[in-house]
Amino acid sequence: MASEYIQEGTPRTTASALAVGTEPGILPAHPALEPDHHDHYPVHRSDLLRIVFVGLAALAVWLRIGEPLAHFSLIGALAIFVGAWPIFKEALTALAARRMTMELSMTIAIVAAMAISEFFTALVIVLFVLVAEVLEHLTLFRGRRAIKELLDLMPAKATVRRGGSPQEIQIADIRSGDAVIVKPGARIPVDGIVLSGNSFVDQAAITGESMPVEKVAGTVVYAGTINQSGALEVQPVKIGRDTAFGRILEAVEEAERSKAPIQKTADRLAGYLVFFAIGCAALTFLVTHDVRSTISVVIVAGACGIAAGTPLAILGAVGRAAREGAIIKGGLYLELLGLVDTVVFDKTGTLTFGNPAVVSISPASGFSEAEVLAAAATAEKPSEHPVGRAILRKAAKLSVSAPDPDQFDYAPGKGITCRVGADEIVVGSRPLLQEKGIDVAGLGPCSQELSEVMVARGGQLVGSIHIADVLRPEAKQAVARLKQMGVHTVLLTGDSKAIAAATAEQLEVDEVKAELLPEQKLERIKNLVASGRRVAMVGDGINDAPALMQATVGVAVGSGTDVARESADIVLLGNDLLKITDTISLARWCRRIIMTNFAGTLVVDGVGVGLAAFGFLNPLLAAFIHVASELVFILNSARLLPGRARLSGGAGGTSSR
Repeated sequence: MASEYIQEGTPRTTASALAVGTEPGILPAHPALEPDHHDHYPVHRSDLLRIVFVGLAALAVWLRIGEPLAHFSLIGALAIFVGAWPIFKEALTALAARRMTMELSMTIAIVAAMAISEFFTALVIVLFVLVAEVLEHLTLFRGRRAIKELLDLMPAKATVRRGGSPQEIQIADIRSGDAVIVKPGARIPVDGIVLSGNSFVDQAAITGESMPVEKVAGTVVYAGTINQSGALEVQPVKIGRDTAFGRILEAVEEAERSKAPIQKTADRLAGYLVFFAIGCAALTFLVTHDVRSTISVVIVAGACGIAAGTPLAILGAVGRAAREGAIIKGGLYLELLGLVDTVVFDKTGTLTFGNPAVVSISPASGFSEAEVLAAAATAEKPSEHPVGRAILRKAAKLSVSAPDPDQFDYAPGKGITCRVGADEIVVGSRPLLQEKGIDVAGLGPCSQELSEVMVARGGQLVGSIHIADVLRPEAKQAVARLKQMGVHTVLLTGDSKAIAAATAEQLEVDEVKAELLPEQKLERIKNLVASGRRVAMVGDGINDAPALMQATVGVAVGSGTDVARESADIVLLGNDLLKITDTISLARWCRRIIMTNFAGTLVVDGVGVGLAAFGFLNPLLAAFIHVASELVFILNSARLLPGRARLSGGAGGTSSR
């Protein structure tokens, strides 16, 4: 049995990890993530038949084929009723709810055109609207499909060993006593613990790790990741929506369903523009008594571009962000992120790896770096201290061998004294070596931003090792990009002022505050928000959770704690800090597109109504302008849609903008 279970990268004890679903019977009774592999057509056959029928009817009316009545077209009336029935139905629903919609506006225009025997114009309006709706559905389908393709990461079935023989079953039928068999090249169907086997697993889609991770008995695997080489047998711990992947997908689905404030604004503006069009039409009729100009005014003014383009832009941005490794939990947070002018970083585990590492070795006169490292590694072998583990990692990396100590004694806060044969090795602070009568004057003082470990052997100073928490390689580039975007950067940390100042200098952040307790971080975030700044807080630990919730937008790195991820509004898969800059850039791009659609709609409607009111637009040309402008704005929003996913490489694959 594994000694640890890591849920989405966070250490957990085995007991707590297996608390859910280890009793006899079925694992957690949440809906399994079973992808629908049937390709649903974005356009129904009835829609296409309706377009063809209306088109043929328009041709017949134009050529006056089968028209026994002089001022009434039976073919036209029938085709309008059949073709425009979805429009009429939506209009009646809006009327019953006392809502002003574009369908109601178009219904008025179609009926008005029929009233003056403009059956051909009415049919063309219906045809334009039907074609525009089909194109809109195709575009929206692409956006939803971009998100739904995430489901392809989750197998629908799994092979389990029951009664000594393997059998294929549905994911929802997996039981706690099953051993799930994962063949090379297959996707892992559950979160679980490896019982047997040895393989490398590509888990970039869940953790953001660029390199495959070796899996042996006792290690953790995640649903949706790819088993690359050997076969594995896995004990299921979580299935369906309880898995790490399931929670990611759920967050994306919730973001798709939610409405951002700017989307609600678009809906309100669409209603106002319909009122505006009808008011202008009434005024046009009162002034000119020209029915054709009045109908043209009603037809040309419309807010379909912003009504359809705004949710499409948000859908596209959320889908693209998910594809590129940032899970945005709602349209609200996408909009707020586009307005962010300040980014606050936690240091340990966010800007740094969160693990101490050896950054330099200073040997005393007559000794080599290898001798310093060998003596220190010998003393640290039995130690569980993070500094000791850093020294042992460095020794292993440089292939420096170190024997096991014969005796071992640890003095908390001071260091280690051990014995190898006749030699006593002392590893720790300067005061510890001085207590042992060892002269440490041969080495100068250590920089304040580094932790110093002194090493002595046989009563003689061998050298010192300097330890530091290493910055992530992309951290400086991420800060530089944010500053280029005009974003104010702040570093908040509980580390000493010397370490914080050195980190801030390396990263060139605009502001740094050190030696802060969690409540002081929270207070600093409150002050920034109260001063009018729109703040994104980026963190990873439990102590960051209050600040993440208080910020305008909370951003958690994927390897952080469960508490941080649950408290955040945006979760980065993995630890690549460049994803936060890319996501802010994406949010700003989305906002620019939406605002462009807003401005474009107002200009087209204003100019179009003016031309129609003065008789420069007939109903046919007004319909063309209305539909053409709508398509332009929808296609503008469609630029945000991600390209087809490169699923073989996980969800972390990106697509070009």
